[in-house]
Amino acid sequence: MIRILLAASAALAFGTPLSAQDMNAVAALRDAALSDTLAYEITEGITTEVGPRLAGTEAEQRARDWSVARLTALGFQNVRDEPFPLKTWVRGEERAAIVSPFPQPLVLTALGNSGATPPRGIEGEIVYFPTIADLQAAPAASLKGKIAFVSHAMTATQDGSQYTTYGVVRRIGPNVAAEKGAAAILIRSIGTDYHRNPHAGGTNFEDGVRPIPAAALALPDAEQLERVLRRGKPVRVKLVLTPKQIGARTSGNVIAEVPGSEPAAGIVLVACHLDSWDLGTGAFDDAAGCGIVAAAAKRIMDAGQPRRTIRVLFAGSEEVGVFGGKAYFEAHRRDPHVLAAESDFGADRIWRVDFNLPAAAKPVGDRIATALLPLGIGRGTAIAGGGADVSAVIASGVAGIDLQQHGTRYFDYHHTPDDTLDKIDPVQMRQNVAAWTAMLAIAANAPEEIGAVPARN
Repeated sequence: MIRILLAASAALAFGTPLSAQDMNAVAALRDAALSDTLAYEITEGITTEVGPRLAGTEAEQRARDWSVARLTALGFQNVRDEPFPLKTWVRGEERAAIVSPFPQPLVLTALGNSGATPPRGIEGEIVYFPTIADLQAAPAASLKGKIAFVSHAMTATQDGSQYTTYGVVRRIGPNVAAEKGAAAILIRSIGTDYHRNPHAGGTNFEDGVRPIPAAALALPDAEQLERVLRRGKPVRVKLVLTPKQIGARTSGNVIAEVPGSEPAAGIVLVACHLDSWDLGTGAFDDAAGCGIVAAAAKRIMDAGQPRRTIRVLFAGSEEVGVFGGKAYFEAHRRDPHVLAAESDFGADRIWRVDFNLPAAAKPVGDRIATALLPLGIGRGTAIAGGGADVSAVIASGVAGIDLQQHGTRYFDYHHTPDDTLDKIDPVQMRQNVAAWTAMLAIAANAPEEIGAVPARN
């Protein structure tokens, strides 16, 4: 019999079936979390005392050290840093300017894994592609010595779904341009703001393809370059990008646990990622997620021992290739995970919950959906896929829950210098903590066996 001890009431037992008294206990935990301050404190601490946390750098190591100390001080058990090697890329000098026909500077930032120009830069004629499909359709070797410029049409949406579609420009565009002989590539930032803030993000080059200089233009600068091109004259740009690969360094995952009373009942994994891009302080992406999941797990811990172990994962090196999530899965694939979820979409209100549960655990999903309704969270019909750092765990057949955050603002700040603490709305963040607390109170204590879902690969 599992007991959740509420701060102001007697112990309440979770039996089969759950009683109204049990659900009242969940509601009390949920409502108390609407006054949470810990999530913000953790977010503030990471962004203030560490700042930007580029994967594989000394700053990411300091973030792990900070997290181990903080999670230990909060009372979590089995807190540790699990290191792994990482091929590490760092930023260098970055500037660009239109040389002709209308000389003027451009604001941009190198994409992760970008190749470098010579220290004095390169100059080339711009070849414009409105979409990634247009670039892909360009004849082989047609870009020899030229600088490709690729645009897209991403707009803000509540669910952020356009990022999947238009993010392809960043993820594969440089590789395509390199294969066609381009000397460099510029892309319109994968974002939705209209500040002169370029959006960083990773790209990759296939084996055998020489990395070329690759950078994202701030949206106003991308549109300015388009207008210049529409004047019908050849456009030449000078580009200086001097990033470099510095070889193998150490990254790592920070793990902490709330041990369950029944180890055989399995592990509920809740995750975020600790690394960030280096232009801002990584508040939205993803210190906030670490604050949210840790604060919710702490509330369950303080209420009494849950039936299942809750494992908190602060993953490393997500931004540069989800290497922390992959390392976690390789190290813990045999651990008895029964459920996984991740917070990695800022800190604005959760508006929808999606599930991927086995049929026997349908009552668990029903109770969670009911408990979330007073927070303004509706039940969706999509199959939960989890965030990037738990995707391998879920793909192996583990159940998943997605607490979907409102994404209209997210891609204004994502990977930019504007991803800073002031963008966090404490009231919306507390609603996140309340939702995660309710979910964990039910999932970690459910009498049903959550079990496995069909493997997805």
